[in-house]
Amino acid sequence: MIHPDTEIRFISPEKGYGVVATKLIPRGTITWVQDDLDQIFSRDQVTKLNPFIKKYLETYSFTNKHGDMVLCWDNGKFVNHSFKPSCFSTPYDFEIAIRDIYPGEELTDDYGYLNVEKPFYVIDEGTERKTVYPDDILNFHEEWDNLIKENAPKVLETIQPLIELIPAKTWNEFIHAVHNPSQMKSILECHYQHGIHVKNAS
Repeated sequence: MIHPDTEIRFISPEKGYGVVATKLIPRGTITWVQDDLDQIFSRDQVTKLNPFIKKYLETYSFTNKHGDMVLCWDNGKFVNHSFKPSCFSTPYDFEIAIRDIYPGEELTDDYGYLNVEKPFYVIDEGTERKTVYPDDILNFHEEWDNLIKENAPKVLETIQPLIELIPAKTWNEFIHAVHNPSQMKSILECHYQHGIHVKNAS
């Protein structure tokens, strides 16, 4: 489920529609949680889908660490990519704001941790990275782990409208990791092993 203080808006002809904040979403806010209404499709199920439906699923879903395709039931599926994202995924099945997101600003993700199966060409944002590659998570997980650890304490200081959607066991594990950063799970746990060749990140 996407954060309630958001809505769909047309962003640009290049991007199409996206998710924007309708109120201030402070840094550390949980912006998305995978919930029981999200649909999960196994690889076998996907191969049996009508081609029209399959194309839609490939456009709006992401691949989890098991290789299953996850389709968000709500507006979460419209969150766009950015190499300078306002939100970031954690290995605890929820995402957090890594900076304050002001009304009218987009909620964006780095698709590099969403297990894309082929290079994903995106709008140039003036960053060193220009393309999302299937192996980005293998190359950047240490940098991303540090980003999560840096922002994790803010999660415990912020009002969380989506907290009820996080299983108690998962939440307790996260709290323990916040107080013991060396035990924070790595985002590398989100990687789906798909026989991917590792690029040189340098």
